[in-house]
Amino acid sequence: MKVGFNMLLWTTHVTEDDFAMLGTLKKVGFDGVEIPIFGGEVAHFKKIGKAIKDNGLGCTSVTVIPDEAHNPISADAKNRKGAVEYLKWAIDCSAALGSDVLCGPFYQPLGVFTGAGPTEDEKKRAAEVHRQAADIAAAGKVALGVEFLNRFECYFLNTMADAAAYVKRVNRPNVGVLYDTFHANIEEQDPVGAIKKHIGVINHVHISENDRGTPGKGHIDW
Repeated sequence: MKVGFNMLLWTTHVTEDDFAMLGTLKKVGFDGVEIPIFGGEVAHFKKIGKAIKDNGLGCTSVTVIPDEAHNPISADAKNRKGAVEYLKWAIDCSAALGSDVLCGPFYQPLGVFTGAGPTEDEKKRAAEVHRQAADIAAAGKVALGVEFLNRFECYFLNTMADAAAYVKRVNRPNVGVLYDTFHANIEEQDPVGAIKKHIGVINHVHISENDRGTPGKGHIDW
C-alpha cells in the first residue's frame, strides 16, 4: 500500500509555485501526491509530472465533470460526446503526469439533481461514455477510479454498492471504485463492511475524517 497526499488541500490548480511542497511531502514520508485536473494544458501537467518524479514521488489524479455540455448521463448525444472529449483530455493530462489512477465523480456535474434516482437510461448512457474513456485510458496505462458521493452532492452514485454495480456494468479491467471514508461515513450503514464486501472492485481510497479533517481528530474509529 502507498500513501499519498491530495494537493486539493492547497489548490485546485498546481503550478510551479507549489513545487516546493512536493519535497516537503517526500521528507515527511508520503509516497506520492494526487493532482487536481480541472483546467490547463497537457504540457503544463508534463512539467508537474517531472517535478513529482524529481522528488521521488508517485502520482494519481482527480477530476470532475464541469458542466452539462460534458455530461456523461445527458440525453443529448452532443453532451455525451463532449464528456468523452473532456475525459480524454483529463486522461491525457494524467498520462503526462505519470498518474497511475484518474479518480473522481466523473459521471455528472456536481450539485445537479433531478428529484429522482438515476434511471436505467442514464446508467446505459454513462456506461457507454466510460467504456470509451476506459479504452483511451488503457492505452495510456491509466486506471479509472469512479467515486461515489453522498446524496447532498450528487444522485447518480451514492453508495459503495451503487458504484460496484456500475463498475461491473462498464466492464473494463482498468475501471474500479474510489472508496472515500468521508462519503462512506455519511451513506453506509457499515462503512467497514462495505469495503470487505466489495474489495474486488476498489482500486483507490481517499482517507479523511468525518469533517474532512485530519484522521484521528474526529469520530471515525480508525
